Amino acid sequence: MRRTARRSWVRVAVGITAVVLGAGSALARPRASEAEAAAALEAAINGPWRSAENRARDRYRHPKETLLFFGFRPDMTVVEILPAQGWYTEILAPALKDRGRYIAAIANPAASPQAAKARDEFVARFSDPATFGHIGITRFGPGVMDTIAAPGSVDLVVTFRALHGLIGRGLADEAFRAFYTVLKPGGFLGIEQHRQREDRPNLPGPLQGGYVKESQVIALAQKAGFRLVARSEINANPKDTADWPDGVWTLPPTLALGEKDRDKYLAIGESDRMTLLFQKPAS
Repeated sequence: MRRTARRSWVRVAVGITAVVLGAGSALARPRASEAEAAAALEAAINGPWRSAENRARDRYRHPKETLLFFGFRPDMTVVEILPAQGWYTEILAPALKDRGRYIAAIANPAASPQAAKARDEFVARFSDPATFGHIGITRFGPGVMDTIAAPGSVDLVVTFRALHGLIGRGLADEAFRAFYTVLKPGGFLGIEQHRQREDRPNLPGPLQGGYVKESQVIALAQKAGFRLVARSEINANPKDTADWPDGVWTLPPTLALGEKDRDKYLAIGESDRMTLLFQKPAS
């Protein structure tokens, strides 16, 4: 009887353990692999919803390599800061729609009629759940940055070529604090930004011609509590001397000078860019 009773208890104990593990399976399940991430990104990059114009920029922006460097996985919660017209949205949202979550932190629509119009256009463009999933849309701007996501809920925050605007408008410290707040302990911040050379004065004007020094970005991130994990030259362009008459907007795709020296600037290509990965400490 004792042996039978003991065996019954073992079976009950195993059953309880299975129930507990089952209930916590979302926590226990291993994170998606890099191979799965690469496959999800390739499918999105090759998606028929992407325009020929956007595809043409892949050779300058290296979306697959950049996002893998940032540690992207298709089961993450990812916040993109100021996605503008959604060049990266049309890659990130489809890659995340089945297993993860994409949140677009767009310019606060209450700030101006232009911002409100941009939000409406963004919503309309990415309204197909079959392609893009159910995109989260939050506000980003002075006084509302900490509402882009719940504190400690995000695996990865990414921002592409937006820091010159935040620095120029005096919003960088607030923005980096918000990035830090919404990330989980151990979460990552990926930054791609037009890069100024360290041995050169900044270009005049609050936006610095769109160019920022790596040292500026690293100092801002470290001030907020981040640690620098890695740097990559994925998006480097040694042809860009970062001293153009209309700043970075002299180069494609903007070509601010119009037909003047157009072929010269097309031959240079898009800007030289830093690609940096930061991490919020795990404890």
